[in-house]
Amino acid sequence: MASIRELHKQLIRKERSAVEITKEALERIDSLEPKLHSFLLVTPDRALEQAKRVDAKIAAGEEIGMLAGIPIAIKDNMCTEGIRTTCGSRMLENYVPPYESTVTERLIEAGAVMVGKTNMDEFAMGSSTENSAFQLTSNPWDLSRIPGGSSGGSAAAVSSGECIVALGSDTGGSIRQPASFCGVVGMKPTYGLVSRYGLVAYASSLDQIGPFGRTVEDAAILLKHIAGYDPKDSTSLKVTIPDYMKFVKPNLKPKGQRRIGIIKETFGEGLDGGVEKAVTKAIEVLQELGAEIQVVSCPRFRYGLPTYYIIAPSEASANLARYDGVKYGFRAEDSESLIEMYGKTRAQGFGAEVKRRIAIGTYALSAGYYDAYYLKAQKVRTLIKEDFERAFAQVDILVCPTAPSTAFKAGEKTADPLSMYLSDLMTIPVNLGGLPALSIPCGFDDQGLPIGMQMIANVLREDLLFEVAYAYEQATDWHNRKPQI
Repeated sequence: MASIRELHKQLIRKERSAVEITKEALERIDSLEPKLHSFLLVTPDRALEQAKRVDAKIAAGEEIGMLAGIPIAIKDNMCTEGIRTTCGSRMLENYVPPYESTVTERLIEAGAVMVGKTNMDEFAMGSSTENSAFQLTSNPWDLSRIPGGSSGGSAAAVSSGECIVALGSDTGGSIRQPASFCGVVGMKPTYGLVSRYGLVAYASSLDQIGPFGRTVEDAAILLKHIAGYDPKDSTSLKVTIPDYMKFVKPNLKPKGQRRIGIIKETFGEGLDGGVEKAVTKAIEVLQELGAEIQVVSCPRFRYGLPTYYIIAPSEASANLARYDGVKYGFRAEDSESLIEMYGKTRAQGFGAEVKRRIAIGTYALSAGYYDAYYLKAQKVRTLIKEDFERAFAQVDILVCPTAPSTAFKAGEKTADPLSMYLSDLMTIPVNLGGLPALSIPCGFDDQGLPIGMQMIANVLREDLLFEVAYAYEQATDWHNRKPQI
């Protein structure tokens, strides 16, 4: 599959039709899904109908936008009107939303073609997509390995060419970590830049929708279309959205004018040797491109993981209280009382990881423990933000590995939740700070598995991320390599 820009040129020159491009994507999905299982639902009829509308516009001589006719996949925790939205959970197995999420509404207006809803960890709780209630998604680079999570289906779909771009959601690394594992670009925007209206909530102060693409430019185009103020979302930012394409250019600012900081706490013990080597080499490339490199300390970075696993489950315990078998979704049968029906519904409808996080969150918020756990975690969150603020007083961009390792084998960490949680060690602090960050492919390990480098910018400085990431991408060829599947 070509890039968004290449496909757009083919469409406006009438070299190919949107229907032809869509059929090609659907055929690839048909051939790969028996091996990959990226999608929970494929929507061929809707996709072809959307493609026909784009072709009709072109035939009538109307202008079309960059996303018109482009096959896109949507993580299955974003509401799509009239189309099942399960969140990878039995609790919502048959839920059909009566409304459209803001992001999917904006994509429809842009003429994008939705080919399906992608697999995910249940309610976005997980780092491997193994917590899905329905199926296990494989990594396109090695089918015995996981694609990362919780947006593993979207990452695998983009990596394998089942779609051009995809949307994911990122609460603690759920876009960037699977992007690293699957060898694609994944971005978590500034908190509030993209509307969360219609995104099924996990942890409301951390969740953020963002793009996956095979290139930095594709991610920038997709973000441009979904970003912007939304009165339906009380946390949405009233800011002007720049044309991110202006920052997608091959050269950095004149030598020494772009300062890049290496977060020293992210290197050393616990980091896979192959990952460290690849990221170190990538930093050398940035230096050769003219960036000024310096080591920066974020001493509270390591406290991100325990802080997150108090705050996120606490918010989840409140957000998931609505699934009680009364209003909508799954309801357990054969209950003799309302309380029994509540208990059976939640016991049967939720998976093990969701129950674990609800239990942790309920405990942390309970009387006698609120101050000791939740309040203390919020204070540490503030300290982590302060570390980032000090770092950005010295540099423009922070870099570190996206994940401590490459993709692991399916089943390798399911019996050890703590080991699984460590997969998000590098990404979680960014969500706690509400900052934008991007994972870009920067190499492969000895087993041919992709490695990602994470770039972090200050609030609303997505432009810097695109500028530095694109310059690096054009100086290397990692984005040209594709899995042989």
